[in-house]
Amino acid sequence: MKRLLVPLAVAGLSAAAVAFPATAEPSWVQDPLAPKPADAYSNAFFWLDGNAAALKKATQYHWDAKDVPKLVTTQAKKFDGKPGMTAPITSSKPGAKVKNVNLPRSIGKVFFLDRKGNYRWCSATSIQSRHRNLVATAGHCVYEDGKDVYRKWVFVPGYYQGKAPWGVYAGAYAFTTYDLDVYDDYDGDYAFVAVHNGFTLTEEKKVTAQEYKAWAGDKWIKPREITAEEFAKCKLNLGDCWSEGEDKPADLVGPDYPGAVLEKVEVNEKTYTDAKIGKGQGFKFGEPVVEQVTKVAHDAYKGPGKPGTDKFGNHTITHFYTQKWVKPGTSRKYFVAEYVIGLAKDTGKLGDVVGGQGFAWNQPKGQPVYAFGYPGDPHPDGDKPYSGVTPKFCYGKTGTKTYQVNSFRVEEHQVLKCSLTGGADGGPWLLRYNNAKRTGYLNGVTSIFHDQDGNQRIDFISSAYFDSETADVYNKATYAQTKSVVGPNGEILH
Repeated sequence: MKRLLVPLAVAGLSAAAVAFPATAEPSWVQDPLAPKPADAYSNAFFWLDGNAAALKKATQYHWDAKDVPKLVTTQAKKFDGKPGMTAPITSSKPGAKVKNVNLPRSIGKVFFLDRKGNYRWCSATSIQSRHRNLVATAGHCVYEDGKDVYRKWVFVPGYYQGKAPWGVYAGAYAFTTYDLDVYDDYDGDYAFVAVHNGFTLTEEKKVTAQEYKAWAGDKWIKPREITAEEFAKCKLNLGDCWSEGEDKPADLVGPDYPGAVLEKVEVNEKTYTDAKIGKGQGFKFGEPVVEQVTKVAHDAYKGPGKPGTDKFGNHTITHFYTQKWVKPGTSRKYFVAEYVIGLAKDTGKLGDVVGGQGFAWNQPKGQPVYAFGYPGDPHPDGDKPYSGVTPKFCYGKTGTKTYQVNSFRVEEHQVLKCSLTGGADGGPWLLRYNNAKRTGYLNGVTSIFHDQDGNQRIDFISSAYFDSETADVYNKATYAQTKSVVGPNGEILH
């Protein structure tokens, strides 16, 4: 996939948006996920179809336990610019309270397909932006090996066991740092994704064949089982109907077979004329049946019967039948097509629905943060305290020194003493978290899990340090404009 690598000087950013030192010249990368609403709908519907079967099937993106590294202390990081913050935005919609800490309604899961076609998820959060449409997560939850973006990427805030209480938000554009994309440098393991308006699937509606053909949204043909009599009538009226469970040769018997069942089969005139009279397999079944029809039905008829007119000038179709003798209890089912369209409802911009966390950069370490996420992996020793079903959190002060993890090309990460496991990847680290408002300032996202004391249990997590380069990437992402995916009548927009 072609990359767009843009230095800050070329980006044309507003000077009033975020101020940076004159010497800072970071680069950012933008990638398309599904810019067109029709493609975004397809991605979201992939996860929602079949009562959200794909969402339930997904498993957490995780590190291999053998790769859980130790931290190496290095010199404290020197800030590359002045500290800065942008304020969070809140939603006016009420949310449920939970024990101890009111979890932010902005958090949820991102879902995607990896290169091998595995259904995966990570943690993420909605974040404040100019167009109220931005998600923050780990870079490795958007980019595979720091290069190509994952397929069918969506964000589901408040996700719980296949439920999307506030809708599904399909990714439109992804933004990350140049270093992660080019050098696989996990010092830049973060990404911001601009998402389209969310939507939910609301109901099914039966329509005519003409309405079905004209519908621009989701649609399908649903078979409804009918009786043999209804099937025969449907065929006479040129309906869209069919039978299943056709007779096997062993099911066909002679008329003297004990309990043999006689059925009639419509055939063309020649087959009927050539058939014998009497009782037997393929013999004539009574006299031909003449049906009076309209001129439209007469002209459109394609069946085995014979179209014509009677002596009064009426349009007719003559039907011919032969006998079919089958064993008693022979299974046969008949179906008619029902045309169904799926209606969807636009849930609005992400920030309007669930709010968005603030953003902070170049902050001093040693400040208390809450780290949220959906942990689901076991510890390296096999113990599995988390299910990945519900969000959890850690609380503490970030490390006052930077750390180096050579196995992941990391030189400067901020760390937090915490036992959250894989699945919490991409979860937000929030400064100044207000428990009543459920908002704070995003100052990191969970990137790597560490076993510092060597007891085969994760005891630290780390995040890229959010500096002026992070602010550059964020600032560009806030300008990305996205669209509604479905229209006012539930149709897919293009």
